[in-house]
Amino acid sequence: MLEKFFKLKDHGTNVKTEVMAGITTFMTMAYILAVNPNLLSASGMDANAVLIATALASFIGTVLMALFSNYPFALAPGMGLNAYFAFTVCGSMGYDWKIALLAVFVEGVIFIILSLTNVREAIFNAIPLTLKAAVSAGIGLFIAFIGLQNAKIVIDEGSTLVTYQKFHDNFNSVGMGALLALIGVIVTGILLVKKVKGGILFGILITWVLGIICELVGLYVPNPDLGMYPVIPTDFISFDFSALGKTFGQAFTADFGAIKNVFNFIVVVFAFLFVDIFDTLGTLIGVASKADMLTKDGKLPKIKGALMADAVATSAGAVLGTSTTTTFVESASGVSQGGRTGLTAIVTAILFLLSIIFSPLFLTIPSFATAPALIIVGFYMIASVAKIDWNNLLEAIPAFLTILFMPLCYSISEGIVIGVISWTLIHLCTGKAKGKVSILMYVLSVLFILKYIFL
Repeated sequence: MLEKFFKLKDHGTNVKTEVMAGITTFMTMAYILAVNPNLLSASGMDANAVLIATALASFIGTVLMALFSNYPFALAPGMGLNAYFAFTVCGSMGYDWKIALLAVFVEGVIFIILSLTNVREAIFNAIPLTLKAAVSAGIGLFIAFIGLQNAKIVIDEGSTLVTYQKFHDNFNSVGMGALLALIGVIVTGILLVKKVKGGILFGILITWVLGIICELVGLYVPNPDLGMYPVIPTDFISFDFSALGKTFGQAFTADFGAIKNVFNFIVVVFAFLFVDIFDTLGTLIGVASKADMLTKDGKLPKIKGALMADAVATSAGAVLGTSTTTTFVESASGVSQGGRTGLTAIVTAILFLLSIIFSPLFLTIPSFATAPALIIVGFYMIASVAKIDWNNLLEAIPAFLTILFMPLCYSISEGIVIGVISWTLIHLCTGKAKGKVSILMYVLSVLFILKYIFL
């Protein structure tokens, strides 16, 4: 049955590989179950409700991805978008979180319409092959940077934008976590060199177990003030789902009179829409490239189904009570483990659903244990730079800027924006645009420039 529905043999995979890949993807994404409630609670939302909504939105979106496209990609509320929701829309702009949820819902509906009209697919196909390779590499650096930050190996010290962790500072908390993450990278690397199936997943589990041992013997001392929490599970299950009622459907109870300025609300919707479009496109390009799913001319078959899954999941997530749901770059971890079909996504989705019950256990997995997986995935994805002709400056410079801006601006979409603008302008100003720059690339470049001027 599974073979017939997911066409496993046609994709060169089997049930065991897909299950392992699905578990790996979930393990590298599970941090969102802790991070999203923490961020959105800053807007006044109930953290328990957000956790349940996060798990349900991830389940729905990932199942739809499997059913609509048969791809091994997983969805969850997106990082960056949740911070924009909490700290910009509800913070500096002063909107109630219910209005913010309404904006997300409206964005999702617009997304569905765009997906039905092939606009998003056209945008995907208009991006040149060189930029697609650059996007994959840029995402690799971005996701590795996230891993370094999650493990607190790389920190913000004020005088410099980033610096390394001084292990002797708070050694028994932050220092030990960073050290365990580095050990986890080495362990995971050894497992992969030895071609151990599920090496990334086992790397996460081994690092977690080492953390438990260190906490038991006193080498690791939890310090919540520094973001270092206990890694030994105390509670394992919870069947109390009543908190969801505090956010479910609340987008439609928003006080429309509280919308201070219609134009500002439209800007909020557009901002959600813009980031979601290009984060999703960037992720699909990067992960699909890693899985060799792109055609020779750089197109992704069945992309319409993947985009529709993302769009529907966004609206569904808003109804449940969470910020924009989008395709996650961490899907690359499952792809790296051999995941090639929607069965990988189904396994990930089921684990998200189960996480509602086992949330106390899953939330105990420390960020320093998942960080090695993100760093290793970054290593895998950076390999796409080999597809770029660095001797062809016409293409290499925009590719470099794309790669550079993603980690440094902490945004996949900003990397794509700079890449598209620089590609168009350099080709145009050197008289090389004919046959190289599509009409859509011109349109996107103008829109992106206007974005920087007015937003």
